[in-house]
Amino acid sequence: MSSKENAIEVEGLVVHRGGRPVLGSITFSVQRGSVTGLLGPSGSGKTTLMRSIVGVQKIRSGRITVLGQPAGSAPLRNSVGYMTQAPSVYGDLTVRENARYFGSLHGASHWAADRAVADVGLGEAAGQVVNTLSGGQRARASLACALLARPSVLVLDEPTVGQDPVLRAELWQRFHDLADEGVTLLVSSHVMDEAARCDRLLLIRDGSLIADDSPEGVRRASGTQDLDEAFLRLVVESRGKGRA
Repeated sequence: MSSKENAIEVEGLVVHRGGRPVLGSITFSVQRGSVTGLLGPSGSGKTTLMRSIVGVQKIRSGRITVLGQPAGSAPLRNSVGYMTQAPSVYGDLTVRENARYFGSLHGASHWAADRAVADVGLGEAAGQVVNTLSGGQRARASLACALLARPSVLVLDEPTVGQDPVLRAELWQRFHDLADEGVTLLVSSHVMDEAARCDRLLLIRDGSLIADDSPEGVRRASGTQDLDEAFLRLVVESRGKGRA
C-alpha cells in the first residue's frame, strides 16, 4: 500500500522507559479513513505506542510519520486529536463549558460543542460539573472535546472503558461514521470483544506486534472464529517463535 493511502506509518519503532525496553522494533501502517483497533492486555505497550504516534513520547530509534509529516511536528497540531486514558478535562467546569472552551480553541461554534456533547451521550449531563461525574462519563466528556478539533487522525486510548454495552455500541458507530467522513481512527482496548468492531487489528503483547490483519484474517490465521481464543493462540505462537 502506498504512503499516500496511509495516514500513519511506523517503521522499526523502539522505545525504552526507565532503562527497560517497552516497544521493540514495531512496524505497521494505518490506512486513511479506517478504524484500526490496537488491542492487548494492560501493560503491553499500547499507551506508549499511541504517545509515540502523537509525538509526546521520546523514542530510542525508528521512524513515525503521520499524514506524511514526522510525528509531533508543528504542521500536525490541528490535524491530530488525542484522547488520553485519564480524562483530560477541567474538573471545576461543566461538561458544556469544557466542550465550548475546547471548541473555541479550534473555531467550533457553541452549537457544534453542544452537538459533540450529545453525540457521546452526555446531553442530559451537559450542565453537570465534571468532578461530579462518574469515571465513564468523564471519559465521554474528554471524547467530546477531542472530537471538536475535527482532526484528520484521531487517537483514542481506551475510550469505552467503564461504558455500558449500549453506549459502547453507540460510540463504535460514531467512530465508523467519522471514518466514513475520512477521519482515521486508532482505538486502543484491552477488551477483545471490541476487536470485531474494527476494520483492522494490531495485536500487541509485551511490546511486540504479534498480528496486523483484519478481524477475519486474524480468525483465519489462528484457526478459530473466537477472537479471544485467536489472541491466545497467537500469543502461544509468538512465544514459540521467540524460542526458535
